[in-house]
Amino acid sequence: MFRKLTFIALTFVLLLGACAPAVTATPAPTVAPTAVPTLAAPTAEPTAAPLTFTDGLGRAISLSTPAQKVVSLAPSNTEILFAIGAGDQTIGRDMFSDFPEAAKALPDVGGSMGEYNLEAITALQPDLVLAAEINTEAQVKALDDLGLTVYYLKNPATLEEMYANLQTVAQLTGHEPQAAALIESLQARVVAVTEKISAAAEKPSVFYEVDASDPAKPYSAGPGTFIDTLITLAGGKNMVTLAGITDAYPQVSLEQVVATPPDVILLGDAMWGTTPDMVGQRPGWETLPAVTGGQVFAFDDNLVSRPGPRLVDGLELLAKLLHPELFK
Repeated sequence: MFRKLTFIALTFVLLLGACAPAVTATPAPTVAPTAVPTLAAPTAEPTAAPLTFTDGLGRAISLSTPAQKVVSLAPSNTEILFAIGAGDQTIGRDMFSDFPEAAKALPDVGGSMGEYNLEAITALQPDLVLAAEINTEAQVKALDDLGLTVYYLKNPATLEEMYANLQTVAQLTGHEPQAAALIESLQARVVAVTEKISAAAEKPSVFYEVDASDPAKPYSAGPGTFIDTLITLAGGKNMVTLAGITDAYPQVSLEQVVATPPDVILLGDAMWGTTPDMVGQRPGWETLPAVTGGQVFAFDDNLVSRPGPRLVDGLELLAKLLHPELFK
C-alpha cells in the first residue's frame, strides 16, 4: 500500500513539471568599465604684460592696466581726457580746466602761478598724473618722489602730432576705439575747411593779439605756434611772419604793425577785457586797414592755445572770419 501511494505521488509531481513552462536562464548583461577622468593640474591665469610708454621727457612709464583714476595738470589734457571718453576716470584737474562743463565739478589741485597742491593730488590716490609742457621737470620729479606715476605729454607742433597725443592718452586710459573715431571725425572736418579755402581769391594778413598788458607793444604769436599754423590753414597770412619776426611770442611795436598793416586783427586777449573799440583808440592804430575796415574781432583764445581736439574748432572759426564769403 505504501509503495502504491508513493508511485501515485511521484506520478503527480512529474505531471506538474510537464505542464509548467520552461524557464531559460538569461545571461547578465556585460557592462563596459567606465574610464575615470584624469583631472588636469590647475594652471595659473596668464599675467598681462604691463603697459609701457615713453613720455615727452623720454622717461619710461609703466602701468599694470589702463589708468582708472587720473589727475590732469593742464586744460588741454583735461579736454583730451573728456573728448576720448575718459571723463569718468578723471578725478582731479588744475584750476584752469574749465571745459567741458563737467570738468568744473572735479576737485581743483591748483596751478595758479605754476604752483600745485601736492597733498591734494596725493590724497586723491591717482594711478596716473597727466602732466603737460606747462609743468616743469622739477614738478614732475616732485610727484615722482611721492610715488605717483606721472606721464608728461609733450605739446604737439602739428595737427598730426595732436592726433598722436589723443591716441597716447587713449592707450593710457583704455579708450583706443573712441580716440580712433574722434580722430577720423577731426580729420574730416579739417579736410572740409581746406577744400573750401582752396577757392579763396586772396589771403588776408592777420595780427593775432595774445596779450595787450602794454597796449603800445602787445604780444602776438609767431612761427612755430599753433596760432601761426591755424591762420595759414584757414587761408590767412600771419602778419608777424610777414614782418620777418622769428620769435614764437614776440612783443610787436607800433612801427612793426604800421610797416606790415594787418587786414584782420583777432583779439585772443578778449577774455581779459580787450575790445575792438580799445584797439581803435591806440595811438597810431586808428589808420590800420583792419580798424578802418571794421575787421577787429574778439576771439576765444582757448580754441587755438590749448593743444587738444578743439584746435579744429579754432580752425573752423578762423576760416569763417577770414573768408566769410566761402561759408555762406
